[in-house]
Amino acid sequence: MRRTGVGLVLVLAAALGGCGGPNRVEVDDAWIRLPAVPGRPGAAYFTLHGGRSDATLIDVTADIAIRAEMHESMTGQGGMTAMKPLASVPVPAKTKVAFTPGGRHVMLFDINPKAKAGKIYNLTLNFANGGRLYVGATTVGAAAPAPDF
Repeated sequence: MRRTGVGLVLVLAAALGGCGGPNRVEVDDAWIRLPAVPGRPGAAYFTLHGGRSDATLIDVTADIAIRAEMHESMTGQGGMTAMKPLASVPVPAKTKVAFTPGGRHVMLFDINPKAKAGKIYNLTLNFANGGRLYVGATTVGAAAPAPDF
């Protein structure tokens, strides 16, 4: 009986240990849409998974572009679509924050003209606490469908 009780406690501890989620923010499903016209901006998308405590994304850089800015698309009165820049994006603990077409995204300006669809380029996500995440982003052409993750 005593062995069974100890074994059960160990099994429960191991099972519950995975329930807390990641300790820090994680990122996946990163991709970049190249512009249709060279010299115009492209966009980067990804999904953030909040860790055990709140975080704040303050900046994104891309090795494919000279400048990157976080934006959010919205539909205003009369169905007009507009974008507003985002100085930061909260990532609440244990939640998903998606950067998607038609929503939050990262505008990429002055993209390297040698960038090619099908290649992987790096994004660096910078957080208010000084933390950084690095992720490879699959690149697609302007008219290509989004990657199926």
